[in-house]
Amino acid sequence: MKTDSLFYRLFQTDPALVLELAGLAVPKQGRYRFGSQEIKQTAFRLDGVLEPPADQREAPVVFVEVQFQPDEGLYLRFFSELLLYLRQYQPPHPASSRVVSEP
Repeated sequence: MKTDSLFYRLFQTDPALVLELAGLAVPKQGRYRFGSQEIKQTAFRLDGVLEPPADQREAPVVFVEVQFQPDEGLYLRFFSELLLYLRQYQPPHPASSRVVSEP
């Protein structure tokens, strides 16, 4: 994993600086700790992706996820899958999403 060593050392020395730069209120007794985290990638598989023809650039890419039982982590997993898909495949079409759920 690569990190920008100058900023890494700066933020590790003064973690509140990150909050200040982001325009967030810095707590007086700030106990923030700054570090670099490696994220291990789990294999994801989308239930379905409808991709329009390459010559129809304005047509959306449609993602399909089917659930037959409650899944508390559905949205976290689904959005992770979508973002990984967009990063890896970089489709030239706009993404479209509509969540349909049954009670």
